[in-house]
Amino acid sequence: MAGWNLEPGYSDLEADFGSLEAVFALEGERLTRDPLSEVIRVQRNGVNYYVKRYSGAGKGLRRYLGKPRVKMEWQNLKRFAKWGIPTAEVVAWGLERNGMAYDRGAMITRELPRTEDLSALAERNDPKLRNHSWVDAISRQLAVYTRTMHDHRFTHNDLKWRNLLIDDQAQLFLIDCPNGDFWRGFWLKYRITKDLACLDKVAKYHLSNTQRLRFYLQYRQRDRLNAADKKRIRHVVRFFEGRE
Repeated sequence: MAGWNLEPGYSDLEADFGSLEAVFALEGERLTRDPLSEVIRVQRNGVNYYVKRYSGAGKGLRRYLGKPRVKMEWQNLKRFAKWGIPTAEVVAWGLERNGMAYDRGAMITRELPRTEDLSALAERNDPKLRNHSWVDAISRQLAVYTRTMHDHRFTHNDLKWRNLLIDDQAQLFLIDCPNGDFWRGFWLKYRITKDLACLDKVAKYHLSNTQRLRFYLQYRQRDRLNAADKKRIRHVVRFFEGRE
């Protein structure tokens, strides 16, 4: 049994994007591949699209239990859009089951033009990271979007610089969130700390302590730290100790 959806605004791409069978038959530039999934880039009418195809959910009970990774991914991107968090547009999505078992699935997103991820800037020590006004503009956006997720009791769970895209107008986008989920209680606090620690893991090498602190205050919508903030910051900076 297959369920497939193509956004109405892309009906002219029905031949290529209109069914799971057509999507798995697409050929394009392969960008990534692992035992369960691959990502290819295809161009139609001068626009690039990213096609992520999952050919399995793992071995044994993983095929039957829990929500398939591809479904988590498209649902989370749609949540971002609903919450006002800029992200890649989901053009088509769906999956196929064989009886009760997950078989395969796919998701297609439209390219965000003139963007690159923050980790690429960090790797080449881009001068933008030394431009205080540029860093502050990005920091304020990231603080709002991170706070929005956490206010919904949702955490990204892979909030790394490589999953933050910046365009040539300094607009920030959050992408790639197959592991994001809702939490409560202790686990929500732990996952929030992990999100913040993932961001700080690279930030500590490229931003000043003042900039890192300013981001946290923007995230908390405060002018000064309270005792709970200081405790969380200690947890954030120690989160990956011994694991880097």
